[in-house]
Amino acid sequence: MKLMERFTLYEKLMRLDKPIGILLLLWPTLWALWFAARGRPDWKILWIFVLGTVLMRSAGCVINDYADRDFDPRVERTKDRPLAAGRIGAKEALGLAAGLSLAAFLLVLALNALTVLLSLAALALAVSYPYTKRFLAIPQAYLGIAFGFGIPMAFAAVTGGVPWQAWLLLAANVFWAVAYDTAYAMVDRKDDLKIGIKTSAITFGRHEVAAVMLCQAVFLAIVGGLGWHWGRGVGFFAGLLTAAGLAAYEYRMIKERDPARCFKAFLHNNWVGAAVFAGIAADYVLLP
Repeated sequence: MKLMERFTLYEKLMRLDKPIGILLLLWPTLWALWFAARGRPDWKILWIFVLGTVLMRSAGCVINDYADRDFDPRVERTKDRPLAAGRIGAKEALGLAAGLSLAAFLLVLALNALTVLLSLAALALAVSYPYTKRFLAIPQAYLGIAFGFGIPMAFAAVTGGVPWQAWLLLAANVFWAVAYDTAYAMVDRKDDLKIGIKTSAITFGRHEVAAVMLCQAVFLAIVGGLGWHWGRGVGFFAGLLTAAGLAAYEYRMIKERDPARCFKAFLHNNWVGAAVFAGIAADYVLLP
């Protein structure tokens, strides 16, 4: 196999051709950095977190495909992934995941000791998440912790500690992840039932649409409460209101449970996260 073909396979294995995962991981981290630094994050810290997000999301995708290598060939949407199709070997995939994780860890070493310690917990979450689909009724909640662990890390990097507000923001991210990943799980529900994987779409059953909307509402309520607690102004709440409108629109996308529209609803959450961040960033410009 030619070198460029190998790189193309690595790109697909790391999902660099599908950046939605990077964005859903990045937005909560940026919320936390802006809150912790009161709208003025150190540029070195910012770039470390941005690059670290790309590396760890890529590593997480490789680990996920390694864990699901016996399931993915039986799912229509995933059967052509490089590992599932046998175009990349299991040992090679593990080596790639290890290299990406090491690169991310080397970046974090430039930050304080608490952030380095929290990064080890983040790695443990990333490695263990794929296996939770075997036994957790709502593995999406675990995903929310894994995808949101940049929040306590950001506060630690900026302030040297992790206040209770950071954990509450992480809890908000858990509800958001359950919302968007339930929409995602609705796409694969038939295949997941056949192979025995547990997902929130299966657990919630016929109430899954209501569960998605309720989780979006709780997520936005928690973020709004934190903004009120921190004395944020009109810019923040304008962004939050925009995010609420975008989240509400998802009801129209998922109410018929059409797989294609459910997948679009999942992708649409990028704009929800972006709207929240835009409100935070704009508000700190208007009200430092």
